[in-house]
Amino acid sequence: MPSAISNKSNTSDSDELDLGRLIGELIDHRYLIVGVTSFFTVLAMIYSLFATPIYQSDALIQVEQKQGNAILDSLSQVLPDTQPQSAPEIALLQSRMILGKTVSDLNLQAVVSQKYFPIFGRGWARLIGDKPGEVSVSRLYLPRSEDKTEAQILLTVIDENHYRIEGDNDLVIEGETGKILEKNGITLLVDKVNAQPGTAFVIQYDTQLEAIADLQSVFSVTDQGKNTGMLNLALSGDNPELISKILNSITQNYLEQNIARQAAQNAKSLDFLQEQLPKVRSSLDSAEDKLNEYRRQKDSVDLSMEAKSVLDQIVNADNQLNQLTFREAEISQLYTKEHPTYKALMEKRQTLQAEKERLNKRVSVMPATQQEVLRLSRDVESGRAVYMQLLNRQQELNIAKSSAIGNVRIIDSAVTEPRAVKPKKTIVILLGIILGGVVSIGAVLFRVLLRRGVETAEQLEELGINVYASIPVSLWLQQKNIGNSKKAINKNKTIKPNFLAIENPADLAIEAIRGLRTSLHFAMMEASNNVLMISGASPDAGKTFVSSNLAAIIAQTGQKVLFIDADMRKGYAHKLFGFANNLNGLSDILSGKAKADDVLNHIPSVGFDFIARGQVPPNPAELLMHQRFNEMIEWASQHYDLVIVDTPPVLAVTDAAIIGRYAGTTLLVVRFEENTVKEIEVSMKRFEQSGVNVKGCILNGMVKKASSYYGYGYSNYDYNYTETKGK
Repeated sequence: MPSAISNKSNTSDSDELDLGRLIGELIDHRYLIVGVTSFFTVLAMIYSLFATPIYQSDALIQVEQKQGNAILDSLSQVLPDTQPQSAPEIALLQSRMILGKTVSDLNLQAVVSQKYFPIFGRGWARLIGDKPGEVSVSRLYLPRSEDKTEAQILLTVIDENHYRIEGDNDLVIEGETGKILEKNGITLLVDKVNAQPGTAFVIQYDTQLEAIADLQSVFSVTDQGKNTGMLNLALSGDNPELISKILNSITQNYLEQNIARQAAQNAKSLDFLQEQLPKVRSSLDSAEDKLNEYRRQKDSVDLSMEAKSVLDQIVNADNQLNQLTFREAEISQLYTKEHPTYKALMEKRQTLQAEKERLNKRVSVMPATQQEVLRLSRDVESGRAVYMQLLNRQQELNIAKSSAIGNVRIIDSAVTEPRAVKPKKTIVILLGIILGGVVSIGAVLFRVLLRRGVETAEQLEELGINVYASIPVSLWLQQKNIGNSKKAINKNKTIKPNFLAIENPADLAIEAIRGLRTSLHFAMMEASNNVLMISGASPDAGKTFVSSNLAAIIAQTGQKVLFIDADMRKGYAHKLFGFANNLNGLSDILSGKAKADDVLNHIPSVGFDFIARGQVPPNPAELLMHQRFNEMIEWASQHYDLVIVDTPPVLAVTDAAIIGRYAGTTLLVVRFEENTVKEIEVSMKRFEQSGVNVKGCILNGMVKKASSYYGYGYSNYDYNYTETKGK
C-alpha cells in the first residue's frame, strides 16, 4: 500500500522566522504588549511619585601650583604628564583624614530618620503635604553587642520638651530636651524637637568608619579640566540643608589642613634653624676669640692690603663652593652625571677648587704670622657669613609661618539646587515604557520560538499530506461561552449541549465542514466501502466535533448516516446528544451482550442514527479485534449510505489502527497550534505500519491571526451568510 506521505516535497523545513510573521505575532498579541507596557509604566509613575527626592550640593575650589625651584618648574613643562596635578588633591579630599574630621565636627555618626509606613509612607506624607519632623541630636552613644550589626533606638516625641526612648530588652526611658540622658550604657543629648506629639524617629549610631564610608558613597570630586587646578565637589542627599552644611565643612577642613601643612613645613625648617644657630654662634665666637688672642700675643698684627685681598677671595670661593654643593644636590635628582648641565656644574666646581688652591699657594709664601692671622680671619669671616644667612632665613621662615595661606582657595561655597536631581521623572517613565515594551515583546517572541504547532495547511502540504478542510473556531460558540467539546461538557455537567450544525447552520465552522463534505464525496468514490474513520494524533483535537457535525450535514442531504462512537475509553458523544452514561452501545455489541438493532439510537434533531460507546470495558483493543466488530461494520455498511466512526487518538492507544483496517477512508484531525508537524508524521507512520492508508488531514480550530496573514498569506474567515441590519 503506498504511503500517504511518499510524495513529500523537497522543500526544506526552515525554522527561521520571517519578519512578516513576527509583525503579525506582535499584532496578534497587541493587548498583551499594551497591558504589560502599561503595567510597567504605572509602576514607573508610582516610583516617580513616591520615591524620595535626592538633591545635590556643589562647591568649587582652586588648587594653585606650588612654587618650586626654577629647574623643577622648567622641567615639568618639558616632561610628559604621568599623573594629573589634581589627582593627589582629589584623593586627599576623599580621604578619611578630611571626611573623618567632618564626621566628628557634625556628629554624622548619629543618624536620625523619621519612621514612616514601609515603602510608601514617606512618599505619601510628602504628597499630602505633611511637613517632616526634626530632632537635633548633638551627642549620642549606643552600645553595640557582637551579635548585632546595627545599634539603634526608637525615639517617640511626647511634646516639645519631652521624649520617650524604646530599645532592646523592653527598654523604655523618658528624657528631656537639653539634658544629657545616660542610662543602660546609652548616652543621648537631644538639643531640639520640632515634631508633632507621637511622631517616631529611628536613631542609629554608626561607627566612624561606617559614617565615613556612607559619606564617601555620596561624595564626588571631579577635575574641571586638565591641569586647571579647578575641582568640582558634589554631595547628594535627601536633606538640602544638611548636605550644604556637610560640603562646606569638607571644603573648610581641606583648606585648614592645606594651610597647616604649609605652616608645618616652615615650622620644621624653623626648628632646625633654631637648633643650628647656637652652634654656629658658638663656632663664630670661638673663631673670634682665637683671632683676638693671637693678635694680643703678636701686638695687634694687622693684615696687609695683599693679605686682605687674598682673604676676601678665599671667603668668596668658599661661599660659591657651598652654593654649588646645594645646587648639585638638586640637579642630581633630575639628571645623571653624563648630562651637560651636571657636567657644567662639575667643571665650575673644579675651577673654584683650582682658584682656591692658587690662593692657598699665595698664602703659603707669606710670613708665618700673616698666614696664621689670615687663617683665623678666614674662619671668622666664613662663620659670620653663615651666621648672617641663618638669621635672615630664620626671619623669612617666621614671616612665612605667620602669613601661611596655603595653595588652596575656595571659589564657590556649597549651594544646593532647589530642584531634585533624582529621580528624573520623565526618564523613569520613559524607561518604564521601554522596559515594558522589551519584556512584553520578548515574551511574545519567546512564545513564538517555543511554539511548534501546525499553523497553516501549507505546513502539512509540504509533507505531502492532503488537507481536505481548514475549520475555523466557531465565534458563535465562543460568544455564548458554550460548546460541544469534551472540555466544555465535562467542565459543567448541568449545561445543555449545543449542536452547532442545528443551532447555527450559517456558522463559518459549519461552512468549512460543508466544504469537507464535498471533498469527501469525490475522495470516497474509489474507497473499498462507505465507512469513514475520523481519528486524531492526540486528545482534544476535535474529532467528535468534526465527525458529529459532518454526520449531521450529510444527513441533511437525505443520505442515511450512522455515527459510531468507537472511543470506548473516554467517548462522550452520548452526552452531546443528551443520553445517560449507562447507555448501551459498541462495547455491549462486541462483548456479545446486545445486538446492533438493540443499541441503535435515532437522533431526530440531526437526522442520523447513533451508536454510543457503551459500558467502559477493561479490554477495548481486544474487543475491536473480535470478529463481531467486522460483522457489525459489514452490517452498518449494508444498511446505511455512510458510516462515520469516531476513534481514540492514534498516538495514545492502538484502537484507531485496528479500526482503520475496516474503514475505506481515513482522515486525521489536526488541532491548530497544538499538534506539531512531528506528531502528524509519527501518526501517519503509525497508520502506515498497520496497513491503513490515510487520505489526508482536517485542520481544526483555525484562529484568525495577523501572523498567518502576514507570514503565509492565508486568507481570513470573514465571510458569512448573516444579513446585516437594515437590509
